[in-house]
Amino acid sequence: MPLLLLAAALILLVLLSIALLPFSFVLRYRAGTARRPARGWMVTLNLVGLSLSSVLFLLTAAFTTRWVPGAFRYALTGFGVGCVLGTLGLLLTRWEPGSRALYYTPNRWLVLGITLVVTARVGYGFWRTWHAWRAAYEHTSLIVVSGVSGSLAAGAVVLGYYVTYWAGVRRRIRRFRSR
Repeated sequence: MPLLLLAAALILLVLLSIALLPFSFVLRYRAGTARRPARGWMVTLNLVGLSLSSVLFLLTAAFTTRWVPGAFRYALTGFGVGCVLGTLGLLLTRWEPGSRALYYTPNRWLVLGITLVVTARVGYGFWRTWHAWRAAYEHTSLIVVSGVSGSLAAGAVVLGYYVTYWAGVRRRIRRFRSR
């Protein structure tokens, strides 16, 4: 009986997580478009964490190429597109120098675009997983059929965007402090 309750609780937790996913995307968008102070320690922490994540991500994509053709190429292309979008995001960000701190408000359209990339990829992942179960009957690899390369590209766009964006914010903070 306790095992049955544990299984039911686990299934309920998974279903609850899926049901709350749209709310998390809305909250992420709201947080991403808020005006905030540019704090040097936070920007540096984000940049270091994202840089490490990006290196590990690209290494994993290179390793994944062994089983999924073109995975590294898709990831690298997505990362490059993300870097271009990050640069565009820096140009479109509203900067407000105060007496003590620099404030910034990211561009709503770019934040919305990045959020929609993540949302579309998660939705596509659910849809593709549902339909890819038939791959076992067709003797096809589930990994190749499930769109791993596209997932890597979408993830790389997000990583590239934020690495470039936080590097630019860090540069802006340094310029602000030198004045």
